Amino acid sequence: MQIVVIGNGMVGHKFCDLFARHPRRGEFQLTVYGEECRPAYDRVHLSAYFSDRDAGKLSLATREWYAEAGITLRTGELVTELDTDKRELRTHLGNVQRYDYLVLATGSVPFVPPVPGRDKKGVFVYRTIEDLEAILGYADQLKQRPGARSVVMGGGLLGLEAAKATLDMGLPTDVVEFAPRLMPRQLDEVGAATLTSTLTELGLGVHLSKSTTAIAGNGSITHLEFSDRSTLPTDMLIISAGIRPRDELARKAGIEVGPRGGILADEYLRTSAPDVYAIGEAALYRDMIYGLVAPGYDMARVALGSIMADADGGCMPESIDLSTKLKLIGTDVASFGDCFPPAEASRSIVYHDESRGIYKRINISRDGKRLLGGMLVGDAGDYNMLHQIYKNGMPLPPQPEDLILGARGVGGQPGAGVLDLPDAAVICSCENVTKGKLCGLLEDGSAASVKELVGCTGAGTGCGGCKPILSDVVENYLKAQGKVVRNVICEHFPFTRQELRDLVQLKELRTYDEALDTLGSGHGCEVCKPALASIFATVYAETANPQAQIQDTNDRFLANIQRNGTYSVVPRIPGGEITPDKLLAIGRVAKKYDLYTKITGGQRIDLFGARLEELPPIWEELIAAGFESGHAYGKSLRTVKSCVGSTWCRYGMDESVSFAIEIEERYKGLRSPHKLKGGVSGCIRECAEARGKDFGLIAVEEGYNVYVCGNGGARPKHAELLAGPVDRATAVKYLDRFLMFYLRTAAPLVRTAKWLEGLDGGIAYLKSVVVDDALGLAEELETEMQGLVNGYACEWKEAISDPAMRQRFRPFVNTEDSEELAFVPLREQKMPKPW
Repeated sequence: MQIVVIGNGMVGHKFCDLFARHPRRGEFQLTVYGEECRPAYDRVHLSAYFSDRDAGKLSLATREWYAEAGITLRTGELVTELDTDKRELRTHLGNVQRYDYLVLATGSVPFVPPVPGRDKKGVFVYRTIEDLEAILGYADQLKQRPGARSVVMGGGLLGLEAAKATLDMGLPTDVVEFAPRLMPRQLDEVGAATLTSTLTELGLGVHLSKSTTAIAGNGSITHLEFSDRSTLPTDMLIISAGIRPRDELARKAGIEVGPRGGILADEYLRTSAPDVYAIGEAALYRDMIYGLVAPGYDMARVALGSIMADADGGCMPESIDLSTKLKLIGTDVASFGDCFPPAEASRSIVYHDESRGIYKRINISRDGKRLLGGMLVGDAGDYNMLHQIYKNGMPLPPQPEDLILGARGVGGQPGAGVLDLPDAAVICSCENVTKGKLCGLLEDGSAASVKELVGCTGAGTGCGGCKPILSDVVENYLKAQGKVVRNVICEHFPFTRQELRDLVQLKELRTYDEALDTLGSGHGCEVCKPALASIFATVYAETANPQAQIQDTNDRFLANIQRNGTYSVVPRIPGGEITPDKLLAIGRVAKKYDLYTKITGGQRIDLFGARLEELPPIWEELIAAGFESGHAYGKSLRTVKSCVGSTWCRYGMDESVSFAIEIEERYKGLRSPHKLKGGVSGCIRECAEARGKDFGLIAVEEGYNVYVCGNGGARPKHAELLAGPVDRATAVKYLDRFLMFYLRTAAPLVRTAKWLEGLDGGIAYLKSVVVDDALGLAEELETEMQGLVNGYACEWKEAISDPAMRQRFRPFVNTEDSEELAFVPLREQKMPKPW
């Protein structure tokens, strides 16, 4: 029996993959035709091609895989004719192929609006690797022109992905959207406005309610013209205005299609022609074309089951889950279920933090018992659990707002955990892997880690969105079984960070190679190298310089690399207090090196746009003016923010500025598992936002209240009261103990808030260790912290004083010449546009 698949995209490949694993595959022969010259590749992560231009990393399978699976793969061959009576097809090469079962996985093409001028040079679509290669080649030419910019037509998921790609290429970019808001199918007005505000701050121009009437230019595009008579200059246009199903082959063969396109398919994906199936973006099921990979994978599974006559093959559900989560230009966006339910049948709970660009909305039934859907912008950390509660109809907590706010106080009760999900809950929709299957593999010993579960089931290998909940399943299941859960550094070091730190100290290991030879295996990776660098720093009071070769880029060059390839310079300004002379010094440096300047929320001044070879002379001038490194690039203390305190404020209970300076001077340069931020407020009005920091102090009548383990950012969390009121000396003593305990026990890249969440006993246990000295470690922690404080050295000064270290900042090893790359100044990206 001969099965033929037309189309070797992601969904066509999924059919092949399922066939290769089917117990009856020996009874069939499978041939798959692909129009593109290469085997199937991952279109979901297509934008990753812009960063390294390696198509191999996107490949879903090699030609050898198809051969080993007994599948005949014919790439670069377009099927042009189909005869359903004779059960045969013909290709553009003249080859004729007979079939017993035919699967149409022909996918879709980008929709290009019928706008005059769309054939001009510089106009592209965003669909295939070849499209990306053409865009990259053209963009490389554009970057030689001063002021060159790009425009993306379409403000949906694909459009914003394309905009991210062009920004990453160093081209100022605008997005043009016909609708009055971005992502109109997934976000409401407030959610879209929040996203728009965030993207605008990142340098993206957003133009809404724009109907393009012409793509203008003499041969090459120069600008867009709109129906409101406005124009938008551009040197390149990427059209991402939606998709259209490729149904021309079926239409020509007399197979029934929908009035607006798409091959009609029933719940078993059968078409109007006998033994012909349609799957993926070519299929019209229940009057819809589904542009997400998960429904396409379900279609492949159902179609194969129908062909193989599987008793449990199932059929497509009446309602397709269009939930999605992705990161757009560094911003989390997610939607699930019914985003816009009728008002009479639902009510909404909304959390909106304009200052942090976070918007969360969940829709629940009128009786408060069911989750109907929702959307998340800026923080999608709750998505996986919310999605599971929605899909499985799980009961809501008594206070449903806890689902997006977290349990609060005595009355707040936590929502359902991952182990509360029913066994039938699908954890990985791409591979149709249930919670029951995962737990079964953990139960019988077939797997004991996320990596092993992925190997057994393929979960997490599709879109990758289920990886966080996969980790939760493993960790919570093993804990429930009374088993020890060890979050080892990586495959090269079978130790937790705490264990590795103790071993480094015990064995007096000083370099990465020594640690790898003594404690590890293999050649190491980009996970364990920075982790070991951090450990060396905290054990031996080192700066980042001695371990420069194993640091990430920012720590290696003591500056944050920016989107356009330049670096930022951030001198320390303790407590935000600065003299006029120092302000003038910063101004002189910024003007001399043409740096973009920005006052931060942490009371510092950022200087952007420095080239690599400019960093040492910039540091020299700043150090001469009395500055030192602000460690904005490191996993270390960033700032201790302060209000103006009792010196100036009539509400101030204490002189918070001097205390903030004292604390920042004490912990400056302190290397830690993740970045640290502090705050000191002079009264309970909290102008320094101390409760949004990793540690914070708030002045009250009797002294200071000490708060720990809060943070802002994508997942804001209020700090919790550790002690108070206490005097200044006691507050510092408790901070010493707290920070040192965190440095010793936290896993790499775990912020204090997340660390506390995973700490058995929570804040009560932390109080017992820090305040009550329940472990008898207080004196040891204080002594160790004092050693780190005494060992402080300015990394900038160290780097410019040592000729060998200074060599790191030469762009070329064999010449003193500067780079000749054309950088796009951030200042131009931020300036208001003249149109």
